[in-house]
Amino acid sequence: MADVNSYKTILQRISAFGGVQVFNILLTLVRGKFVAMFLGPEGMGISSLLTSSTSSLQQFAGLGLNLAIVRETAACKDDPARLRHTLTVVMHLILFTSLLGALLCVVLSPWLSRWTFGNGDYTWSYIWLGSAVAFLIAGAGYLALLQGLGEVRRLSKASLVGGLAGLFGGVPLYWLFGVRGIVPAMILMALVMTAFYYISYKRSAPPASGPFLLKEHLPLVKRLISLGFILMIGSLAGTLVGYLINIFIRSYGSIDDVGLFQAANSLTNQYVGIIFSALALDYFPRLSAIASDNGAVREVVNRQTEIVVLIITPLIIALIATTPLLIRLLLTEEFLSIIPLMRWMGFGMLVQSIAFPLGYIYLAKADRRAYIAMEVIWTNAVWITSSILFYYLYSLIGLGISLAVRGIIDNTVNYLVCRRRYGFSYTRGVWGVMGICSLLCAAAFAASMAGGLVCDSVMWSVLVLSVILSALRLRHGLKSTR
Repeated sequence: MADVNSYKTILQRISAFGGVQVFNILLTLVRGKFVAMFLGPEGMGISSLLTSSTSSLQQFAGLGLNLAIVRETAACKDDPARLRHTLTVVMHLILFTSLLGALLCVVLSPWLSRWTFGNGDYTWSYIWLGSAVAFLIAGAGYLALLQGLGEVRRLSKASLVGGLAGLFGGVPLYWLFGVRGIVPAMILMALVMTAFYYISYKRSAPPASGPFLLKEHLPLVKRLISLGFILMIGSLAGTLVGYLINIFIRSYGSIDDVGLFQAANSLTNQYVGIIFSALALDYFPRLSAIASDNGAVREVVNRQTEIVVLIITPLIIALIATTPLLIRLLLTEEFLSIIPLMRWMGFGMLVQSIAFPLGYIYLAKADRRAYIAMEVIWTNAVWITSSILFYYLYSLIGLGISLAVRGIIDNTVNYLVCRRRYGFSYTRGVWGVMGICSLLCAAAFAASMAGGLVCDSVMWSVLVLSVILSALRLRHGLKSTR
């Protein structure tokens, strides 16, 4: 336990996958710069609405199988006969769900256009996007297989090559066709990513055991779908809430507001996404392995929370300090109005980072009732309510305020539930780290909003201080767990 939960082990795993994530994030940011140049806020708003609506279809038609596939494949990867049996079932499920997604997108295209844009102008766009939905579902399935097989290196290479192809294939379409290039670019990028994941899968996996036989394979199908269904409810609910928020912004505000919000959201999430992506690859399996031991769960979650907060605090303060530069560098002058929004969202991301390790406890313990109540109903209800309320009151900046407010509410309620249900609590050291880091972020945020030379000096001084404190604390943790 001490070894898998040590500072050294966790940090090694973050750095191993983090390098690939950094490169992919850079590619995404570069592509975002060209999107901003060629499409502008309105084009980004259209792209965001198309993406969020098709993502909802992808989540529904995919039946939530991705994590179920990871767990099932990982459990049998050392048993060749069982692995081939599993691969036969999974490959047929990937084909079925991909076709289901494409069919739903085509059949629902008139309604999707009206629900999303308020008219039928985008019906044909959704018909064409049926192919993108199919590719996305298939690509996610092959990605899950690579994760389950432990092929992180192949997965990373496929992500890198796919990201490069998406950049050099998608951007010319925006340049040549403007807004009309959005749908072809979405299809092309989905196709390229799926192709590279499939090639990587074929090079690393043994052949399937033969044809699909319903009587023989039905028990495994039921097991995968039963777990996937619970996960689908959670992921679909989150995707749908994001979609509904975009529709509300478009209806009450404008498509330009959707594009500005999406630009701020994308930059903020990409900026800190490296930490969450690297941790998600490793943290959940470790937590699942000791889920029945509440004492061990407390140790793992506390250690993970401390490391996440220590790493992400300097990143968030740097984001707050450099927001104007990032917008000029990665977007265009048209987007400078989102500076306050991004700073609020940066502050809110600190609160979200604290919630990240806590939120996995329900799923690791297979506590379906608590997972649905907290992660599906409560979290999404707070998200959509706070977003609509604060956007109505404060326009775009309200969406940043809502991220911070809902994070505080969410964290408080989840902590109380986990404490009562599983006896979980933060250690004194973790409380101290969270308190100090929150104060540093709050000081940098207040200085950034006040403006002026003195406040800028305070903000940069806080950044330097946060780097020093985080480095010293991580170094102390490394020494104490050797």
